[in-house]
Amino acid sequence: MESTGVPDHGAKPHQDAWKQALDRLYEQFCEYGRRASRSFDNEDVHQARVNSRKLLTLLRILDKHDHSGLYPLIKQAQKRLGQVRDADVLIESFQARRKRAKRSGRRKEADLLKAVIQIQRKQRRRSRAKLADKLPELINPALDEKWEAFLKDLPELESQNADINVNQVMRELEVSYEQHKQAYRQLSRHNGAETKEAFDALHDLRIAAKELRYTASAASFALDQKFHSHEQLYKDIQDQLGQINDRRIWLETVQAIGQDKLDVSKKTWKAFKDSLMGEIRQALRANQLVGE
Repeated sequence: MESTGVPDHGAKPHQDAWKQALDRLYEQFCEYGRRASRSFDNEDVHQARVNSRKLLTLLRILDKHDHSGLYPLIKQAQKRLGQVRDADVLIESFQARRKRAKRSGRRKEADLLKAVIQIQRKQRRRSRAKLADKLPELINPALDEKWEAFLKDLPELESQNADINVNQVMRELEVSYEQHKQAYRQLSRHNGAETKEAFDALHDLRIAAKELRYTASAASFALDQKFHSHEQLYKDIQDQLGQINDRRIWLETVQAIGQDKLDVSKKTWKAFKDSLMGEIRQALRANQLVGE
């Protein structure tokens, strides 16, 4: 399990344990975020986004009514980071596909991929410009002041929520995940696994798995032993569902650009879309969440 760097204090950690976990995540979020807004390094963007998600996870437990005012600010940062990160992932994938197409002599497919990459780079430049503009406005001394005030109020928040609720949060998230799983199974069986309704339900299921993963990671020191394997378990599920979701988004992205803008033949256009759809179907067949 990914460590927060905090010693294990059992199911009822004291205030110092929460403060250590929170401070570490906040420092990493700010440090990676500042670097990401300057250099746009892929790993800096990724780590800033991950740490923002973990912070949001703990804030939902400790400050569920957002008395601190931190949640919407960090959520905005996460959104800006996510837009850049998603573009990075798509471009990296399509660059690798283009190399394979060129090696295999599929020149027309390589040209299509090059055109998509160029368009997505323009979109990423816009997202990076917004990140460079907006993130320093979010990660600033005013945010630090809110953070310090939140930590000052932590003893009261911790006594009200954390000791009694952190394991309950995990149980509730497990129930929510199972409900989303059953909803997805029903829709995929009745409507078909390739329908918009089924894909939307699959996306919701992935979000439910993500919530469990990040809660298990961010609050690991406060959880009962039975939850300690949940981070890896739900990371694996999230990754599996992510393979389907990513390809669906990529297919929708290509379709939104359109054949004319990519300046490719109808045959090449159809072949590429069919190839992506084939990958989605293969991933769906390998998905163990359907059936039983």
